[in-house]
Amino acid sequence: MEIVNVKNFKNILEEYAELCTKEWGTYKTNEELKQKVENKVNRILSNDSNVISILELIENHVLIGFISLFKTDGEERQDLTPWYATMYVKEEFRGKHYSKMLNDALLKEAKILGYNKVYLKTDLVQYYEKFGAQYLEQLKNGEKLYFMQL
Repeated sequence: MEIVNVKNFKNILEEYAELCTKEWGTYKTNEELKQKVENKVNRILSNDSNVISILELIENHVLIGFISLFKTDGEERQDLTPWYATMYVKEEFRGKHYSKMLNDALLKEAKILGYNKVYLKTDLVQYYEKFGAQYLEQLKNGEKLYFMQL
């Protein structure tokens, strides 16, 4: 089992993009989904300026989960950077502490890149606190804003 940069494993980049789109995106048809996935893959491969890092947890070239570090995340609080985002573990692998592995890898990556804290927004209750997230404020969209000190 290893944590890798998505750009180094293009064979699972499309799966990553599809899972992201299904989890956080909007689409009405399979054709629209396919187009959004293709656009996301192209943005990542062309060094999307908002993407700092996308880490994937893989085993034997099978994607288990992923997590991202973005410059911004949404319309609110664009004055803050970087953003801890898109933590995802496939359903069949949940309950095995893989999210902790992804969390730790992302925080280490952010620290190596010179950041002293990361921000995240969520509507989950009492989830990210177990990783050290501290509440900052309620956003206009209803999500809670947290930060993690590195």
